[in-house]
Amino acid sequence: MNRVGGETVAHAVVQARDISGGLHLHQHGQATPAIVPHQLRGGAGHFTNRSRELARLDSLLAEDAARSRTSRVAALTGTGGVGKTSLALHWAHAAQEHFPGGELYANLCGYAAEAPAAPEEVLGHFLEDLGVPAAQVPAVRERRETLFRSLVAGRRMLILLDNAAHSAQVRPLLPGTAASLVLVTSRDDLTGLVTHGDAVRIRVPTFPADDAVTLLRATTADERTGDPGADLSELAGMCGGLPLALRIAAERAAGRPAIPLRELIDELRDESARWTVLTADPGEGNEEGTDAMRSVFEWSYRALPPSAARLFRLLGLHPGNEFGLPAAAALAGLEPARVQPVLETLTRAHLLQRRPGGRYEFHDLVRAYAAERVRREENEDDRTAVLSRCLAWYLHAEDAAQRAIAPYDRWPLDDHVPAPDHTPAFDGYESAFRWYGMESANLVTATRSAADAGAFGIAWRLAVVLRAIYMHQNAFDAWSTTARIAVEAARASGEEAGEAQALENLGKAEFQRLRLAEAEECHRGALAIRRRLGDAHGMAVSTNALGLLGSGAAAWTKPNSASPKPRRCSVRSANAAGRP
Repeated sequence: MNRVGGETVAHAVVQARDISGGLHLHQHGQATPAIVPHQLRGGAGHFTNRSRELARLDSLLAEDAARSRTSRVAALTGTGGVGKTSLALHWAHAAQEHFPGGELYANLCGYAAEAPAAPEEVLGHFLEDLGVPAAQVPAVRERRETLFRSLVAGRRMLILLDNAAHSAQVRPLLPGTAASLVLVTSRDDLTGLVTHGDAVRIRVPTFPADDAVTLLRATTADERTGDPGADLSELAGMCGGLPLALRIAAERAAGRPAIPLRELIDELRDESARWTVLTADPGEGNEEGTDAMRSVFEWSYRALPPSAARLFRLLGLHPGNEFGLPAAAALAGLEPARVQPVLETLTRAHLLQRRPGGRYEFHDLVRAYAAERVRREENEDDRTAVLSRCLAWYLHAEDAAQRAIAPYDRWPLDDHVPAPDHTPAFDGYESAFRWYGMESANLVTATRSAADAGAFGIAWRLAVVLRAIYMHQNAFDAWSTTARIAVEAARASGEEAGEAQALENLGKAEFQRLRLAEAEECHRGALAIRRRLGDAHGMAVSTNALGLLGSGAAAWTKPNSASPKPRRCSVRSANAAGRP
């Protein structure tokens, strides 16, 4: 007797005598609704000049899009902090009317704390943003590429790929025709795109003296007047002509309007000398502007109130570049009401950027500096305690989210990791899903950070708790990534029951991707462990999973261009040598 109950998603076939609850059948042939995305972030205030670069970008709009079957690509390249993203966003907002098909935006995290974004993950997000249901996003990257190109063919869209690591990361994200325009920013020269992809490279230089002074005047105008031009020029020179450094220095000056600019310059000169002594390495060259940038960071950091300075460096331990107030409060071990004004202090100092939805973000250079400060000023035990507190908050927050999103599929979290204060509570599916949407990238990096820090018990639990959410959202890429981390972490922790849970988790992830051989190996590994432990319930779960594999294999492995061929599991259980 077969029964299907509760919420069920069927990709290919359902066999059941009795059906209850909600049964959703998704067919690959369904039409994808036309969605016009508008994903551009806000631009920087007091945008200055860049007339040459803007004119070159404008010229791309005048080109005949029908002249070529290749993608139109503009690559903005330059050193960190030179304002590539600000330039791209400023132009993109002004050019929106030329792209009635909408705008897609992705931060490729080429130089961020976390690993660079995988092209298949970005493609998965783009497909969903264009209206493809998560259940219909192909598991294989090549299929995602072809579907993406099919959806954008003929549409005039602007695709902004920010902070790319290299050309290979960008190529899979390019449309197949010239109807759309792709704007890429990177510290890399992207020679491969220029040489083989016919991309137009636009180098973004540091500001000349006049533009640097203009930016300083504009950003201090509300607080300071009458600063001598010679002093402004000297300050601009000490910032290396880098807009990020100039904005931080300007905020520092604006915050002390009664102090002559000459005194502030002398302070910065002292910090520059101090920084040179601390970092001098005659054996290595420095990236353009690095010393100037770091000197400005040091100058600004040392001027912070003690509470803001401590929060700034502790935030260098956060797993990602972007976060909300509750996570920052958990990391600091303080009530959110006490942390909010401190975050605003860091925002005013341009050490953090404010994002929609009450979120905050580091520029990757500033985050690297924060991480450096916390290593210097906090001992190892304190750093471990802070990171553990942050990871515990994420673990219990995602547990609350899984209970709201998937109450019947959730894994009941044990008490191995005590719940911290101020863990979020969700009043239903919508609020929990909004939280998951904002924190989804951080949940992956938190899992990886826990494993890297040796917090193996937290690492595998983070991944297993996420399973219920991922299963309902078909978040293939994040699920597979965290599941693989979990298996290794559980083994390292020595918790055999945890290893079985982690293998079951990975087996279900691979089953969803139709990687049936891998899924079978993982479930057999889990079953072997559970037999040895005498876990009757776990044995039943593993046996049921293997039964589903056996009964569904014929239907789900028929020749289908959208389905990948099964492959062997790359994470093999030491206990899976014998078949049960």
